[in-house]
Amino acid sequence: MGRVISVDSDACTGCRTCMLVCSVTKSGSSSPYLSRIGVVGLDRLGRQVPMLCVHCRQAPCIACCPVDAISRNPSSGAVEVDGRLCIGCAMCVSACPFGCMSMDPAGEVAVNCDLCGGSPACVSACPFGALKYEEPAKTALARKRSKASRIAQSLDNSGR
Repeated sequence: MGRVISVDSDACTGCRTCMLVCSVTKSGSSSPYLSRIGVVGLDRLGRQVPMLCVHCRQAPCIACCPVDAISRNPSSGAVEVDGRLCIGCAMCVSACPFGCMSMDPAGEVAVNCDLCGGSPACVSACPFGALKYEEPAKTALARKRSKASRIAQSLDNSGR
């Protein structure tokens, strides 16, 4: 598997710069509706979480497409939609377990994050480093360290 975009929700402020840059990069227009990344506000938790295609190894969107318009890019590993083949049935939108496949309101075809061909614009534009483009193993190790640090901190604070 290729590199992935990892999200550090602790660093995300909800500025939505990633959405702006994505919409401009992909459509030439500054519109959150045209962005392929969405920032979801979890008000009860006081968090903002960027959500985008995770390029599943067993991608349900690829499996359910009736016209084979969705495939995996062999060099980047990204799940990509061929807009010339897409018939706009939205089966992939229903199949995505993360809600990250959507329909382009202008073209009536499915769209998702395609990793910008291996140089994601959202990652380089994020002013707070909440998005990183890295190997999945590196992402997992960073999360393990972060969670271990939090556990150790809470144990120290509880007097253990």
